[in-house]
Amino acid sequence: MSGSLRAGLRLAGGGWAARGWAGRRLLSQAAAEGGGAEGGGSGSGTGSREAVERLVRAHPVVVFMKGSPEQPLCGFSNAVVQILRLHGVEDYRAHDVLQDPDLRQGIKNYSNWPTIPQVYLNGEFVGGCDILLQMHQNGDLVEELKKLGIRSALLDAEKDQDKK
Repeated sequence: MSGSLRAGLRLAGGGWAARGWAGRRLLSQAAAEGGGAEGGGSGSGTGSREAVERLVRAHPVVVFMKGSPEQPLCGFSNAVVQILRLHGVEDYRAHDVLQDPDLRQGIKNYSNWPTIPQVYLNGEFVGGCDILLQMHQNGDLVEELKKLGIRSALLDAEKDQDKK
């Protein structure tokens, strides 16, 4: 991946405490085993564990965000959208948690993660903006997308750059 593409996504301030992809995977596994459903998991509302599970598993790439991909309403949600765009990921499901307070709390309970945005790949919680940015920068996102059958546009951009 070219340095200019990586540098283009570095966000000012760098205030994220990235805890690492492996740590997030453990959180995801705990949530999947029932450890992430504190305070609300039964019922049939949009924030119920079952409803959130259906949304998470409905598509290979799912983002819970503030706003929409066309109009993100926070910088972190915007960064997630921009990272996905850089990789050429256009086919994904985005859910605006600001439109549904039950979903907003339900997704936090489901993942046992307190912040939005949240990104899921193939039903597995990846993390938020900080982890997606870290995966973009270290190349892990290209590999994870490949597992989903999605070829990152950055691979083509690198080839074009190498030809020059």
